[in-house]
Amino acid sequence: MIARTTKILLCLTLLFALSNVTTADDFQITKTDAGVKVTRNGKLLTHYLIKSGAKPILWPLIGPHGNEITRAYPMREAGEHERNDHIHHRSFWFTHGDVNGIDFWSEVEGHGNIIHQKFTTLKSGNAAVIETTNDWIGPNGKRQCQDIRRLTFGANKTAYWIDFDTTVTASDGPVKFGDTKEGSFGVRTAGSMKITADLGGTVLNANGDKDGAAWGKAAPWVDYVGPVKDNTVGIAIMNHPSSFRFPTYWHVRTYGLFTANPFGLHHFKGDNNIDGSHTLAKGETITLRYRVYIHKGTTQEAEIAKQFKIYSSAKK
Repeated sequence: MIARTTKILLCLTLLFALSNVTTADDFQITKTDAGVKVTRNGKLLTHYLIKSGAKPILWPLIGPHGNEITRAYPMREAGEHERNDHIHHRSFWFTHGDVNGIDFWSEVEGHGNIIHQKFTTLKSGNAAVIETTNDWIGPNGKRQCQDIRRLTFGANKTAYWIDFDTTVTASDGPVKFGDTKEGSFGVRTAGSMKITADLGGTVLNANGDKDGAAWGKAAPWVDYVGPVKDNTVGIAIMNHPSSFRFPTYWHVRTYGLFTANPFGLHHFKGDNNIDGSHTLAKGETITLRYRVYIHKGTTQEAEIAKQFKIYSSAKK
């Protein structure tokens, strides 16, 4: 009887252990004519496009329920709840509005272009990596600086993330990142997620600032949550403590623009006596580090504060 009970207990223990085993994610990176495609367990996650307008971007960005969670315009015509404004707000990007006086942010006459030079790493597996080298070229054709950006894709049981780490080098001479709100790294959310759609979209930062009150505030993370196809989803952007000027300031708008910007201090603080610009001497670098955490449910349900602690404790 004792032996039989022991066998039953062993079987139950084994079944419990197996029930807690999760299948490792399979991220695959595949080259395309436009850049690379990223899939997760055989399903499209995003495309890294080496050129869209004036810069490389990710689009579309697929959420946890299989739907696009960033705006499709201007890559295609504006859809339901979308506005055909700000043509330079292209899904998921990194740039800045004042680099040596050149506007790399907008796509107006005389703007700069970030030109993809090469892929230095393309790695598939339980985590995927895309690493690229890019030149920031002014309207006169002269290179202003160079960046190496590394996108690392990972996942847990309920969410996936993209770690965006970029090092900008003053490759050809001094480089000044000017004080402007028009920057720098972030996304334009799906139209249905934006607060002004009046469908339930919300913004919350780590300090408890909500919606419009989160604009221009410094915080370790911000989460933009709203409905997409009848499901509540969120895009949280976290700033790693090793990133330049942590915690960053946030250019996050109720109409769906959502960017981290460590430079635009006089705009954010409403004080023209403040100068948030930063100048690199030739050969110097700055490094910016963010995690874009894409989740189901609300900020509380996704435990974003806990997830930030996990991210921030990882050495970079």
